[in-house]
Amino acid sequence: MVEFDFTTIMDRHGKDVIAIDGLGTAPGFIPDAPREGFDAIPMWVADMNFPTVPSAVQKIIERAQHPAFGYYSISQEYYDAIINWQADRNNVQGLTAAEIGYENGVLGGVVSALRAFTVPGEAVLMHSPTYIGFTKCIEDSGRKIVLSDLQKDADGIWRMDYADMDRKLKENQIHLAVFCSPHNPTGRVWERKELEQAMEVFKRNDCIVISDEIWSDLLLNGNQHIPTQLISEDARSRTIALYAPSKTFNLAGLIGSYHIVYDSLLKDRMRVSADSTHYNSMNVLSMHALLGCYSQEGRRWVDELRSVLSENVNYAVAHIAECYDGITLSKPQGTYMLYLDCEKYCHKKHISMDELLKAGWDVGVAWQDGRPFHRPYAIRMNLASPFSRIAEAFDRLDQYVFDAK
Repeated sequence: MVEFDFTTIMDRHGKDVIAIDGLGTAPGFIPDAPREGFDAIPMWVADMNFPTVPSAVQKIIERAQHPAFGYYSISQEYYDAIINWQADRNNVQGLTAAEIGYENGVLGGVVSALRAFTVPGEAVLMHSPTYIGFTKCIEDSGRKIVLSDLQKDADGIWRMDYADMDRKLKENQIHLAVFCSPHNPTGRVWERKELEQAMEVFKRNDCIVISDEIWSDLLLNGNQHIPTQLISEDARSRTIALYAPSKTFNLAGLIGSYHIVYDSLLKDRMRVSADSTHYNSMNVLSMHALLGCYSQEGRRWVDELRSVLSENVNYAVAHIAECYDGITLSKPQGTYMLYLDCEKYCHKKHISMDELLKAGWDVGVAWQDGRPFHRPYAIRMNLASPFSRIAEAFDRLDQYVFDAK
């Protein structure tokens, strides 16, 4: 039985939404607006074209009906909601409020950790391809990025190169790494043995791990997320895990993330770093939104969302494999993103990546330039829309871009 609406096409125009209203406003970063005769299908920035769970809206309305928004403190109910969510969704047992800390977004948590554990000029390890937000905040903070390339195996599955990670940690004297689990933009959901090997590399090199787990609720086709901190006692003590309901429930505009840190030294240094900026304060409506999200209704909503996203991804991957010769990808196990490799297609058709991207943008397929994620022939494609819009996007790609019909 379907309980929630994931089929209605929302009109997001005029709602300050960069996915739609931002098109054409930042050439080279944001897709161009479509040419006349085509509406835009937003398939770039990582938010969803679904309404959030009704219980989150209700909690916001209930709090907003009280006409005072003065200084407030974080409620025990907020901490309990996180503890219970982590327990029954991620099998995190024994978590306490003292181990949870608010962050103004996952990137805010990354910056707090950079300030706490590195100094300008130091190197930080990341996997490539990598989320562009990490690249920007690390570079803006004056740190250097060292990339360890993910490699595709014989089955086309992205894998970590542990020897390369170890070598680069040693050669560059790196003691802080940013790890993404599930991985954005490839959509890998790491297996336990992979996490064990990665964390062993970090242990040998005395490396603190910032583990971005914001996508941990968005799992496809029955895949299961394993929190990095559950891998071993050492992983638990050296990892700063970052979570947020904002990605899961389409609440990025409200801002609100949190970290889980067990080690007392890491915890104290994170707190000092965040407090020193005087910016790391929660919006009271964000707190109440989390309570609505991490509810029983929120659990049912996420379960339905996973089915919808799995259907979209399965359709898109099969369609690309059947119809777009020269476009390859690894089927994502989590997130709602595809990461297309267009190198063979561009060489075959003698076109540039700019030309390929523009061909999609012109007909309203607002897909994202994937090159800033550190792959020269990549496109990132957001599938978090009603299926009818995904099918329409591929119809346009068939007819106007890839000449597949």
